[in-house]
Amino acid sequence: MGVWQPHPPPAQSEREGSEMKAVLHDRYGPPEVLRIDEVPRPVPADDELLVRVHASTVTRSDCGYRSATPFFARFFTGLRRPKQPIVGTELAGIVEETGSAVTEFAVGDEVFGLRSGANAEYVCLRTGGPVAHKPRSLSFAEAAALPDGASIARACLAKVELGPATRIVVYGATGAIGTAGVQLAKAAGAHVTAVCDAKNVELVRSLGADVVIDYGREDFTRNGEVYDVVFDAVGKHSFRRCRRSLKTGGTFITTDLGWGWHVPFLALATRVLGSKRVTLPIPTYTKEDVLHVKTLVEAGKYHPVIDRVYPLEQVVEATRYVETGQKTGNVVLTLEAGA
Repeated sequence: MGVWQPHPPPAQSEREGSEMKAVLHDRYGPPEVLRIDEVPRPVPADDELLVRVHASTVTRSDCGYRSATPFFARFFTGLRRPKQPIVGTELAGIVEETGSAVTEFAVGDEVFGLRSGANAEYVCLRTGGPVAHKPRSLSFAEAAALPDGASIARACLAKVELGPATRIVVYGATGAIGTAGVQLAKAAGAHVTAVCDAKNVELVRSLGADVVIDYGREDFTRNGEVYDVVFDAVGKHSFRRCRRSLKTGGTFITTDLGWGWHVPFLALATRVLGSKRVTLPIPTYTKEDVLHVKTLVEAGKYHPVIDRVYPLEQVVEATRYVETGQKTGNVVLTLEAGA
């Protein structure tokens, strides 16, 4: 799974409207615990938008919330059963209703953003939260695939200084976070080395990577190159293995607690010991995140990567595919024809 958020986004408004379809889970478990059912449609508060969702996604973090993996996640999502039964995080759609205090958006606006419970026909979004007008050049499916990976990668890279003098390696450069990391680092002017599998070398090169390494043919930790930053975008490497690839003063960034509880201790210890740091950012989704990625899209410096698109009704199949660990970029769910 991706970076765990200690405080999941709040549930939808409890005020009842008409019915809508949504993807639910009443218990933790495999993808098969997901089901589509009718639930009350949310009603926007004074500072919220009611958005009719045209496209959403299935992310690694969504899978972690659903399965409560690692187990400590239950302390945030519910010990015995999920506090938030509707799954999903990313969305793009059209504003159908606005609260009385909303001035930034109007009915009919096309928007994208992040909200717990995004795998549903309707979602309420607070206007001060992570929501923005959709880039005109993108479809709803492409816009839905923007914010999660970009927000997590941005939080990770905020821990280091990026510029023309920075050499960074992005390990796992083909996932949602990895493809975002390559593009964000390149947009900041860094020299980017991307590590991926053979089939995606040309894709990653098209995202702006200066050097692309096929991990099946070369181990970047043994090629003698050193970097200012090693960004493990899939949580499958370790500081011990990557340390020799870091310059003095360099930083190792990981996105996942799943493989090692010692990571937080390393992050604390390397603040005061040694010449190389470990960091494990815990991102919080912000409006600044979605506005930043929108600006990059409109400047031609960022492109969403979509692997597969499924209709909402095939959410179980989409989730199974995400959990294979083989996806490239994002997996999208569509709720409207032509999304």
